[in-house]
Amino acid sequence: MKKLKIFTAWLALACGLGLGAPAGAETLRIGLEAAYPPFSAPSANGGYVGFDIDISNALCKQMKVECVFVAQDWDGIIPALMARKFDAIISSMAVTAERAKQVDFTEHYYRTSMSVAVLRDSELKSLDAAAFKDKVVGAQSSSTPGMYAEDVYGKAGAEVRLYPTADEAGSDLISGRLDALVHDKYPLIEWMRKHSHDCCKLLGDLPGTQGDIAIAVRQGDDALRGRLNQAIQAIRADGSYQRISQRYFGLDIY
Repeated sequence: MKKLKIFTAWLALACGLGLGAPAGAETLRIGLEAAYPPFSAPSANGGYVGFDIDISNALCKQMKVECVFVAQDWDGIIPALMARKFDAIISSMAVTAERAKQVDFTEHYYRTSMSVAVLRDSELKSLDAAAFKDKVVGAQSSSTPGMYAEDVYGKAGAEVRLYPTADEAGSDLISGRLDALVHDKYPLIEWMRKHSHDCCKLLGDLPGTQGDIAIAVRQGDDALRGRLNQAIQAIRADGSYQRISQRYFGLDIY
């Protein structure tokens, strides 16, 4: 019995050190917000599905590592990366000067702009900030659309409400508690497609908001950033990226 206990303790230690894994096995822990369709969402089998998930798996295959996905609320995703809860964030994160003070970014893996959705019978006809005076505008907190809503529409006299997720803001738009929703273009189109009961319409894309979406790593992790950059170029070169993009959007969003 004593030998069994010693063996059991050694086995637990070995597994903890990765000794129970195949020789040369390596994992890449990827942080993501799992409520951002069509980029990431829970799947029926308990995993995750979406464009970011498929791109992550393609990158991991290219790097010969195993993807391990770690769901994290968006507000805490950069602190969790810095606390080493995961190794990289592949979750449609826009590159901003403020974020670049905290993390290092790879080259972009797609580009997007921001758009505005309103109720179908809305009196809003223009994206001009002045038109939003005394209106109620919603967006996700700690996001670039949230920053835009506060900096542009908030300063023009709109009431800006920030939500933990864009879906919560969308629910308030449908119920009439919001006059407009600011969100990234592709997930906003997906959200409107799912709510095809004529609740809302796209008011338009916000000029000057096109930006890079990239992978975030801890500052100074140049080795991982370099490997990810090489993998991004490799899946572009072999067509894997284009096939994934076509499947979700019908076009190349790179």
